[in-house]
Amino acid sequence: MSRPVKPLPVEDLEHVLQHTRELWQEARGASFFITGGTGFFGMWLLESFAFINDALGLGMKACVLTRSPAAFAAKAPHLAICADLSFLEGDVRHFPFPEGTFRYVIHAGTTSSAPVEPEEMFDTIVEGTRQVLRFAAQARCRKLLFVSSGAVYGKLPPEITHVSEDYCGAPDPLDPASAYGEGKRAAELLCSIAGRKHGFDVKIARCFAFVGPHLPLDAHFAAGNFIRDALAGGPIKVGGDGTPLRSYLYAADLAVWLWTILFMGDAGKAYNVGSDESISIAELARRVAMLNLPHLPVVVQRAAVQGQLSARYVPDIQQASVGLGLQVGMPLNETLRRTFEWW
Repeated sequence: MSRPVKPLPVEDLEHVLQHTRELWQEARGASFFITGGTGFFGMWLLESFAFINDALGLGMKACVLTRSPAAFAAKAPHLAICADLSFLEGDVRHFPFPEGTFRYVIHAGTTSSAPVEPEEMFDTIVEGTRQVLRFAAQARCRKLLFVSSGAVYGKLPPEITHVSEDYCGAPDPLDPASAYGEGKRAAELLCSIAGRKHGFDVKIARCFAFVGPHLPLDAHFAAGNFIRDALAGGPIKVGGDGTPLRSYLYAADLAVWLWTILFMGDAGKAYNVGSDESISIAELARRVAMLNLPHLPVVVQRAAVQGQLSARYVPDIQQASVGLGLQVGMPLNETLRRTFEWW
């Protein structure tokens, strides 16, 4: 059995509190229902929820859906014993509905990091969202946050440096690898329909790439894989040619953005969530290599094709920054250092 994870750094939790303090009074005494609460995003949501609830004396409660409460208790005992949190065992596609009113619902449950078949991934996203929406209607939800993905835009033309929420591209429906992006697109539509039908405000967070404590080191996340290599003593291995451009938001800022969108986002609107600072995969690997002393070697496995434009996956965040005042608070080098040191 793996060792329990460490709690998040207090300075990171204080960062979330500092940037969301004025948002929470409307939730005093309220109940939240959260799916996906035991994954990377969910750990940040749960820890910041419990920290802020205690710091501000809000008397809030959160019910967290998980496939295995016992496994989560072994992973995060400091959260399992938290009086603010209760845990409901079930699959997101057919969980039993807890009784009572839940003013806020956060649907962050997904299968993005698990090696599952495309049909199962699509079914879990879509049918899981249907079930959460049925529950939200019964629970008299007022505000629902659906954690979606930039994958809904599909493969971006390389000439688009930063994709905005009004881009109408889409994943290739004939490619099984599109199951995740197409599932999120369908789920966004279901949320929009249900919100209008049942009268609760739906806010959608289209999330890009992130780094921070709890980031998996053994999945398809480049930053996590590079940090894993660094922790093992190197070399840092780049599987492709290193030219794709990405951006990385620190997970403490991610938590600030998600809470802000839940409370303050416009109903029926999608917000890109991420950093707008582009960096190549190869450069990301080099920055991770520099976290170690002496610096570790970087191995790029394929040569770049001369004259070929780099693939991009970087959001335009004007809608979040102008509309909600959200900013990228942590420089990338500092986010990598904090993540490396936490692990």
